[in-house]
Amino acid sequence: MTITTVTSREFNQDVSKIKRASLNGPVFITDRGHPSHVLLAIEDYEKLTEVRENIIDLLAMPADTADINFEPAKLNKKIYRPEDFD
Repeated sequence: MTITTVTSREFNQDVSKIKRASLNGPVFITDRGHPSHVLLAIEDYEKLTEVRENIIDLLAMPADTADINFEPAKLNKKIYRPEDFD
């Protein structure tokens, strides 16, 4: 992957050249010496924004464990303690 840096003036003078350069890697466009934009090929952009697993899928039980019997032990203690506010 090639990273290219061009000024905004160079970008405005030859947009086609810069678009071709973005096929080999990101093109950073600077404005007064500071990066202001990045041009990416659509394939690179799609890789960056592809949907990955969400939290629900990550926390879900696998299908082959659905038949597990689970009986939690009963608590012998009170979960809360009533307070007297007198």
